[in-house]
Amino acid sequence: MMRKQVRPAIVMTLLLCIITGFIYPGVVTGLAQLVFSRQANGSLVEVNGRVVGSALIGQTFMQPYYFHSRPSAAGSGYDATASGGTNKGPTDRKLADTLVAQAIDSAVKIDHVTKGQIPGDMVTSSASGLDPHISPENAHQQVPRVATSRRVTVEVIQALVDAHTETRQFGFFGEPRVNVLLLNIALDSAFSRIDPTRKGSAK
Repeated sequence: MMRKQVRPAIVMTLLLCIITGFIYPGVVTGLAQLVFSRQANGSLVEVNGRVVGSALIGQTFMQPYYFHSRPSAAGSGYDATASGGTNKGPTDRKLADTLVAQAIDSAVKIDHVTKGQIPGDMVTSSASGLDPHISPENAHQQVPRVATSRRVTVEVIQALVDAHTETRQFGFFGEPRVNVLLLNIALDSAFSRIDPTRKGSAK
C-alpha cells in the first residue's frame, strides 16, 4: 500500500520540478529575449559602446552641468541592492526637520529656487529609492543652472527638457516625467561641459 503511494508522489514531484523549474522558466526567458530583449536585459543604456547605466534605475549626479536626480534613501544613494525608502511618515519630525529641511536648503543654494515653490520630488525620495525620473517641474527649476554651466540659453535647455518629457502611459497611467540619465546623455551629446573651477575651459 505504502509503495503504491510513494512512487506516484516521487514521480509527480520530479515531474513538477522539471516543468516549473526548467521548462516554464526556459520558455518565459526565451520569449522575453525574443520579444523584449532590451527590457529583459535590464534596459541598459550605452554611450559609444560602453554601458553607462539603466533607464530603469536612477543615478546620483552632482556636477552643475547635469540635471540632478531626486534624493535617494537606497543605501548611499540609488543602491539597487538596498532598494527602499526612509520609512518615515509625514508626522516624523526627523523627516521634516532634518531630511527634507536639508534638501530644501540644498535646492535653494544650488538652484536658487524659492521656498514654497519647490516640487515635492526635488526634496523627497521615492519609495524604492531607485526612481530614474524627475517631474517636469523639478527639471524646470534646474534649467537656469544647467544653462549657465553649459553656456547656452535657458530656452535651448528648456526645449531639450520638453523633448525628453514622457507623457502619461496610454494617456492616463502615471504622471509626466523626465528620465534624468537620458536627458544628461542628450546634454553631453549637444553641448560642452564647462569646468566651473577653470574659467573658459570645457571638458
